[in-house]
Amino acid sequence: MSTAKILWVDDEIESLQSQKLFLENKGYEVQTLTNGYDAIEYVKDNLIDVVLLDETMPGITGLETLARIKELNSSIPVVMITKNETENVMDDAIGSQITDYLIKPVNPNQVLLSLKKIIDNKRLVAEKTTTAYQQQFRNLFMALNSNPDYNEWMEIYKKLVYWELEMEKSDSPEMIEILASQKEEANAEFFKFVSKNYTKWVNPKSDESPIMSHNLFQFKVFPHVEKGTSTFFILIDNLRFDQWKAIQPMFAENFRILEEETFYSLLPTATQYCRNAIFAGMLPVDIEKNFPVQWKNDDEDGGKNLFEEDFFKAQLKRLKRDDIKYSYTKVVNHHDGQQLVNNIHNLLNNDLNIIVYNFVDMLSHARTEMEVLKELASDEVSYRSITRSWFEHSPLNQALKKIADKNIKLVLATDHGSVRVKTPYKVIGDKQTTTNLRYKHGRNLNYEPKDVLAFRDPKEAGLPVPNVNSSFIFAKEDGFLCYPNNYNHYVNYYRNTFQHGGVSMEEMIIPLVKMVSK
Repeated sequence: MSTAKILWVDDEIESLQSQKLFLENKGYEVQTLTNGYDAIEYVKDNLIDVVLLDETMPGITGLETLARIKELNSSIPVVMITKNETENVMDDAIGSQITDYLIKPVNPNQVLLSLKKIIDNKRLVAEKTTTAYQQQFRNLFMALNSNPDYNEWMEIYKKLVYWELEMEKSDSPEMIEILASQKEEANAEFFKFVSKNYTKWVNPKSDESPIMSHNLFQFKVFPHVEKGTSTFFILIDNLRFDQWKAIQPMFAENFRILEEETFYSLLPTATQYCRNAIFAGMLPVDIEKNFPVQWKNDDEDGGKNLFEEDFFKAQLKRLKRDDIKYSYTKVVNHHDGQQLVNNIHNLLNNDLNIIVYNFVDMLSHARTEMEVLKELASDEVSYRSITRSWFEHSPLNQALKKIADKNIKLVLATDHGSVRVKTPYKVIGDKQTTTNLRYKHGRNLNYEPKDVLAFRDPKEAGLPVPNVNSSFIFAKEDGFLCYPNNYNHYVNYYRNTFQHGGVSMEEMIIPLVKMVSK
């Protein structure tokens, strides 16, 4: 670590020589000056980590010096040293952005402590994060290897996300790398786990299955809906758990978070399957059977998510909840968003308000199409940052703020997540094969069995059978499925983009959050 440079400005600096020596013995480089004018000149030409500044000096006062230093470099931390405890002097100093202040006579340890706090704070946070993760690493490793069930998998994924967010404070590339490889290992195990258990989960006779897209409303939303209190069910599409954590603080400003759970998305982790399943309260195979006109398979023309509200009405009827007074609002562009802001108060008369908000999905799809977005969201950290920035300025945030003081409940969920893809897998298919990168279905698919989870009979996975002999395949971990023609072009074009449809913790283990107004 390089030596921190301190500038100490005091007209009685001679009497502080022992203090200067003390700091130099602690490894700091200390430059001393006796007046504000020299200090301002010195800051112009030199890099300084912290300025220790006496408040009462002849010529130009400490406060005036402070103001001039901040004009030159607003980010330099300044510690004001004063004999004067009078309130207005301190108010002036604090108003002018001092980082800390000390009252004379100062003792060496006080100064040292202040410097440590300022200079080492970032480093200490980073070191503490790294040490704590090193201790947790073993526990996570053991959890992965102890044959976890679907509840334990949700906990493992939440812990990995927690450490991923903590590591943003760390500047240790080695630890960040170790965490990334631990996450890769977890996804490899998760793929095996899902491959072994998925058909059991979607089998209606099984009592050993997690809450999934198709029974989310029945078990997690309807029990909270009551007459007299408006419940808002907000579905932000394609929102991963770490992206929820990125926008959580903004929700917490206005709402009390009661419960932060996760649930499992159906396969394929793609909007038309998961979201229709959420609103229909059925597996895709049953939606197709009950709504042959509205259901569209991947290879058919027409919008795949145009009938969510019809499906939802039918679910209300089936579960004998059609006394619920509800509204359904879908926001797919900025104009819709503004209408939501203007109309939100009118929704308070309903028992249940469904708001489907399309943004994150656009972001992940646009990201592959636009070079600008590739620059902006090249990894997980920047992907979260864009999500945070979007939500902060979004009509959705404005609308929720408008009703935060009303007696309401919020349930926030999503349809599926996404994963950053890195490993290409070759797949050969006929003309009818679908174009998705994380899953495919078609009649004559050729693939490497170890690269995918395959269902020769889609019904086993609760999926419709688009054509005779159709099978479905799902990419594992960070894989993406490419055709051999023009292979290298597509591999380079899509590598490192966020995709969904396959089997990974990021796509399948997704947020479900309950909140109430404060």
